[in-house]
Order: sequence, then C-alpha cells, then structure tokens
Amino acid sequence: MKSIKISLEMAQRVKEFVAITQSCECEILLKSGKYVVDAKSILGIFSLDLSKPLTVEIYCDECDELLAKLKKFEA
Repeated sequence: MKSIKISLEMAQRVKEFVAITQSCECEILLKSGKYVVDAKSILGIFSLDLSKPLTVEIYCDECDELLAKLKKFEA
C-alpha cells in the first residue's frame, strides 16, 4: 500500500481526479478523518469535507504511473 496527501478543493479537480483513478484497476481509497470512500466514486468524494487535505491509499504493487499522475493534487 502507498499513500499520499492531496487537496481537492474545487469540483473540477474532483472530476479530474476521478477520471485518473477510474483508469486504474487497483483498489484506491480516499480518507478524511474517520470517513473512507472509494476514490473512483465522485458522489463518495463529494460526501467528504474537501476543505481539508485527504489521504489517498493505493493498494497495488506497481502504481508509480498512477502516483505520477496524482502528483498535481498533492497538498
């Protein structure tokens, strides 16, 4: 598992983030405090408090390409 902190404060960034995560076959979770949602679910993401940094957890052996794509969202 790998994890990074990201920021998704605008709806456009959420849409872009979901497009990237949906193209990956790995399990990807998004955490905000005690809440955990599927990072491929736009409705799940909008249920979180997006004013604070979120933690992305990627459950995949080879996720370097995905991490490179998510770099622009880092908090």
